[in-house]
Amino acid sequence: MANRHRGEISAELDGRPRTLVLTLGALAELEDAFGAEDLVALAERFGRGRLSARDAVRVVGAGLRGAGAEVSDAEVARMTTPGGAAGFARIVGDLIAATFGAGEGAAPGPLPPAPPAPPAG
Repeated sequence: MANRHRGEISAELDGRPRTLVLTLGALAELEDAFGAEDLVALAERFGRGRLSARDAVRVVGAGLRGAGAEVSDAEVARMTTPGGAAGFARIVGDLIAATFGAGEGAAPGPLPPAPPAPPAG
């Protein structure tokens, strides 16, 4: 069972329940895939709300691998889920929301700004 406090979600893929989580390694994989310089840039990219099918494959694949599955993006591209493309978009949205701390099903937004540095002295 997925532990949302650890950023895990559950999703049905190819007719069976799967756990997905964007671990630090999975996030690094996505930074590389999307050419993002850091986590803030990655969160901003996701926060724009535009998602290609290729993006969904990469995010779902990274989430499955983060949870320990040995699956390639090519295998993910052949998977099915209830709701078709909309179902995949929902999985991606839930996974990103769980990772970046938004409420369940909420659209991800950019990460909040870092707190100001304490005054030198």
